[in-house]
Amino acid sequence: MSSSSHPDTQLQRRLGVGDAVVIGLGSMIGAGIFAALCPAAAVAGSGLLIGLAVAAVVAYCNATSSARLAAHHPASGGTYVYGRERLGEFWGYLAGWGFVVGKTASCAAMALTVGTYVWPAQAHAVAVAAVIALTAVDYRGVQKPALATRIIVAVVLAVLAAVVVAAFTSSAADAGQLAIGSDASVRGVLQAAGLLFFAFAGYARIATLGEEVRDPARTIPRAIPIALGITLLVYTTVAVAALAVPGPHGLSSATAPLADTVRAAGVPTLVPMVPMVRVGAAVAALGSLLALVLGVSRTTLATARDRHLPRQLAVVHPRFEVPHRAELAVGVVVAVLAAVVDVRGAIGFSSFGVLAYYAIANASAWTIAPNEGRRPRVIPVLGLTGCAIPAFALPLNSVLSGTVVLAAGALLYLLRRQLTAVSW
Repeated sequence: MSSSSHPDTQLQRRLGVGDAVVIGLGSMIGAGIFAALCPAAAVAGSGLLIGLAVAAVVAYCNATSSARLAAHHPASGGTYVYGRERLGEFWGYLAGWGFVVGKTASCAAMALTVGTYVWPAQAHAVAVAAVIALTAVDYRGVQKPALATRIIVAVVLAVLAAVVVAAFTSSAADAGQLAIGSDASVRGVLQAAGLLFFAFAGYARIATLGEEVRDPARTIPRAIPIALGITLLVYTTVAVAALAVPGPHGLSSATAPLADTVRAAGVPTLVPMVPMVRVGAAVAALGSLLALVLGVSRTTLATARDRHLPRQLAVVHPRFEVPHRAELAVGVVVAVLAAVVDVRGAIGFSSFGVLAYYAIANASAWTIAPNEGRRPRVIPVLGLTGCAIPAFALPLNSVLSGTVVLAAGALLYLLRRQLTAVSW
């Protein structure tokens, strides 16, 4: 039925620029910064801040391309829809596959972040327990309310502020450790950019608000750079604080980098805040994990409805009204990953899958025609290049595993096309 026949199903245009910026900040300022600094520092060394800047530029291009496409294709599914409509069914499918596998790895990384900050010696066990608990919550249809999102963002900002204060007031801080040394290389910086891209996860959420913002053609393009700019400022400040105290080499070997930064700062009045940093990181990671499991299970539901995944995953629970089979399937896969992989491997694999997803988004944005209001193509060109180069500059294990999984997805697509008579 059309939405016009059911006005109560239409979303109201109530959000202005400020509202969209807050939603974008809530999507970006999360647990990623607690987890991604270590692997990024390990590969970039003193070039960490350059890698952060490159990741931010790529994120901006990707979000802008997504916003332009959302104006022409205001339907749920994101690049899954854009790729299908602009490049063909296969590319839409591959984007959806890359999103599901990439974000599933993100779930594992968030679960392991919980474990690392709560109980480092039993990080995997805590991660699996967190996945089981949140899958049970999702199964009953209990979704994270907007108030909880604001609370989590406030907690994260408070924790990050504590880290910055501890570092900047410490006698152990050394500005000389911010200098770019001989340990920085182009490949290392690009690897770091690919890994730090993980910390900006959720930035394109603003681009999906086209049906809920006032004057979306003007509001969304304004909100995206503002939210990204604020996030970059926060992350840069935190990265500078972390580099100034333990330094790039100390940061690369840390288990819980921001808690270790506060401890290394040695400020007597702030040392008792180390447990607070750990709790804040765990809260942020749990919030991100809950949102990710919800998102991946819903995307799984959509792709199963289109028969790209087994149709059994498209069933909705009659009582709780959630895609319970998809949620259970996602929960099992994430729990297995959380039990066997390390957080650095999960971040690298996640970044590869999501970069592939946004590469297709930028390729789709390239096809916007002049009669559709096409703007200069420099954004999708930079975005596509910025996705491809850091993706293949990631650690070799991440590239190989990501390539194999994407190839497996493509093979499944071809098999499905050959066996269309077979019911999933």
